[in-house]
Amino acid sequence: MTVKLCARNLVLQHRIPVKSAVEPASTHFDVIVCRQHYSGAMSKYILPVSVFGTVFGGAVLLKNHVTGGRCPSKATVTGKTVVITGANTGIGKETAQELAKRGGRIIMGCRDMEKCEAAAKEIRGKTLNPHVYARHLDLASMKSIREFAESVKKEEQRVDVLVNNAGVMRCPAWRTEDGFDMQFGVNYLGHFLLTNLLLDKLKESAPSRVINLASLAHIVGKIDFEDLNWEKKKFDTKQAYCQSKLANVLFTRELAKRLQGTGVTVNAVHPGVVATELGRHTGLHQSQFSSSVLSPFFSLLVKNPELGAQPSIYLAVSEEMEGVTGRYYDVMTEKEPAPLALDEEVARKLWEVSSRLVGLEEEGQTGKSNPPAEGQCKAAQTDPVQKHGRSPGPAVSAVGL
Repeated sequence: MTVKLCARNLVLQHRIPVKSAVEPASTHFDVIVCRQHYSGAMSKYILPVSVFGTVFGGAVLLKNHVTGGRCPSKATVTGKTVVITGANTGIGKETAQELAKRGGRIIMGCRDMEKCEAAAKEIRGKTLNPHVYARHLDLASMKSIREFAESVKKEEQRVDVLVNNAGVMRCPAWRTEDGFDMQFGVNYLGHFLLTNLLLDKLKESAPSRVINLASLAHIVGKIDFEDLNWEKKKFDTKQAYCQSKLANVLFTRELAKRLQGTGVTVNAVHPGVVATELGRHTGLHQSQFSSSVLSPFFSLLVKNPELGAQPSIYLAVSEEMEGVTGRYYDVMTEKEPAPLALDEEVARKLWEVSSRLVGLEEEGQTGKSNPPAEGQCKAAQTDPVQKHGRSPGPAVSAVGL
């Protein structure tokens, strides 16, 4: 049958007499011609398919490499209390779920209480851990931060782990309730205040851990002490984000110095490139072309939130992290941060300025964190404004870039 069909094609294409085309004597010739015809038709697809396969395979291997895998530690946090900011979605939610699965008492601090309650209920159902609680926390409001910290101190007997996870990225020139640039206020200043307000509880619960979500973007950040709040120069949302993330790393190192001998450790971590709501203000989500054409390819190279949470989980539970403080981690590997992030004078000055901005200096609370004497050893070591109208803020989510 195959030979006859090929012969018919030859009749149509090469005008071979019908009689010759169907006689057994011509069968071998027909098969050869058909094979050549088929091979020629298929050869034009081989290169594109090979290229696609190579690119796709390479992307998968690259993705597996950059994700860093899962937290290798099986340690539990039974009997421990974990406070996580921005825990209703993305990395924060996955961190809360995993630590709840490991037996922790989880306090989820979120701005959107409806979403936070729903997330807490979901986590309780999945982990069968009833000790997962939703609490209101708006990091764009100093008043809300103080109220949240006060409720934690009154309601909780201990705080063993504080995960400063919440963040916003490359949003417009919005202001917090207190008039700060939204990214500087939420990503850094709000967590600076919250951490200081919970220090006594963390010390009482020692050994305890503070984890600051940083970003690789800190390497191009600059701290402009003359205009931290973008009131003099033209607003640049990318630089504002990078400044806030550099501030987080500087804060981590300075706090580690001040907490020497207390049993409280603090480290910063870049979780990798993670697909969360954090990037909704970036160009990838702003144009139809980027969203529909580039997004599928971009997704091959990014982590899902579950994998994005693994570095935070690692820093929170790993036995290897006992006594380790003042370090910067790229996923689960310790790396040296940018040179500016190692500048002790910049870190000290940022601490002093931040204390004034959030009102800690007036309350005399900054002295509680044991400021180091001049010339004391480096942070990376081992040891146990003017008010503006507030624009509608973005939903607080987990850092991904």
